[in-house]
Amino acid sequence: MTFDSFTLVVLRRGPRADQYGDAALDELQAQHLAFLGEMRERGALAAAGPFRDQPDETLRGLCVYRTGLDETRALVAEDPSVRAGRMSADVLTWLVPAGELRLSG
Repeated sequence: MTFDSFTLVVLRRGPRADQYGDAALDELQAQHLAFLGEMRERGALAAAGPFRDQPDETLRGLCVYRTGLDETRALVAEDPSVRAGRMSADVLTWLVPAGELRLSG
C-alpha cells in the first residue's frame, strides 16, 4: 500500500496563555489568523480550524500542512501566537492511504 504524507499540527494552550489581557489576546488572534492565511496563500497549509466540544480544554485547533516535518516545525515556530507562548504546537507526520484524502489547493 502506498501513502500520502501530511504534517499535522495540534495547537494547545501555551505556557504563557494566561499572561495576556483581552486586547493583547485579540491582537495575537488576529496575527495568528493572518499567519494561517499567509500559509494558505503559499500553499503550505491545506486546512486549519479550532476544536469544539473537546474534552481537554488545552486543545485549541488542528492544522494540516503539505510541507515536511522539519519545514512545518520551522513555519509553525514563526506563528505569532506560538512565539508569544499563547499556544504551543505538537507537530507530527500523518500517513493516509494514497488518494484517500483530497484537499483543495
